[in-house]
Amino acid sequence: MKILFGQRIKSARIMAGLSLRELSNLLEGLVSHNAISKYERGEMLPDSKILIALAKVLNVKTDYFLRLSKVEITNIAFRKKAGLTVRNCSSIKEIVKDCMERYLEIESFLLFEHSFFNPLVAIINSVEEVEDAVDRLLLKWNLGTNALPNVLEMLEDNDIKVVEIEVDEKFDGLSGWANQIVPFIVVNKNHSVERKRFTALHELGHLLLNINSDLNQKEKELLCHRFAGAMLLPKKTIFQELGNKRSSISINELIFIKETYGISIQAIMARAKDLTIISNDQYVKFRIKVNQNSKLKSEIGFGHYNGMEYTSRFMQLIYRATAEEIITMSKAASLSNMKLAQFRDTFMSI
Repeated sequence: MKILFGQRIKSARIMAGLSLRELSNLLEGLVSHNAISKYERGEMLPDSKILIALAKVLNVKTDYFLRLSKVEITNIAFRKKAGLTVRNCSSIKEIVKDCMERYLEIESFLLFEHSFFNPLVAIINSVEEVEDAVDRLLLKWNLGTNALPNVLEMLEDNDIKVVEIEVDEKFDGLSGWANQIVPFIVVNKNHSVERKRFTALHELGHLLLNINSDLNQKEKELLCHRFAGAMLLPKKTIFQELGNKRSSISINELIFIKETYGISIQAIMARAKDLTIISNDQYVKFRIKVNQNSKLKSEIGFGHYNGMEYTSRFMQLIYRATAEEIITMSKAASLSNMKLAQFRDTFMSI
């Protein structure tokens, strides 16, 4: 019991991004940082008053500390910008672990079996092989070459768990495996629709592409970038939109493609360069123009993809299990990270 409590208290603290001393300060002298350290090491148990205070400060329910951790997260591919601290990264990983624990728990109540199958098995060495892999995947998953309406929903339809979290802007996304058999992708809920779509597909590349282990990390990231761009704008599609060779491309054309296919202007131009529709010199000139124009860099005022990007499967499972009385309202609220009254307000049964 002490060990379990200790592990869960430490997980909740890391998830909140707090040091031992910072947590003690937030508890306003109720317990010292040395005592919290002893809780985490399983040397002491907090009393009920301290447990309630910990739950409040750490923004978790008290039953969080009693939940057995049955999920191991492995093979994490982490996309972030410089400036995201080690503490931020640790916090994100704990948040993801908590999300996956709750996701797999509701699936276990519904007796779901995990049977993900990767349709891409060939070893990837080059960008040309990435293009071929995308063509095979679009065919295997019956996606066609038109715009993908909802990337996150498409991933879940193909047995990949998707989680959206609200965290630091510098975090892009990550992917990995839960218990070595369940693939998952995490995106930043605060990012634009176009950015979320590209990030999710970049992470899909990490999950599916069997990239040659001799390649370095930068080369692997470039291949996953190529994969994401090709998924959003397959070779056949971008040639139809722009032609095979261009000496100049108008911003108006790029906005049209962005609004139709849900891919940023900058990613479209990178794709055009990769497929030699434009020259490297043209692309460099475009990048200089982007860096000199803050509005173009942020793409504010340069079109917007109106499609939706959301994932609702997790909450659908919660509502299903509640409606069929497989779980109680209280358990449903706990798994949803809601207060009981809040969950009751959202739940309607026929």
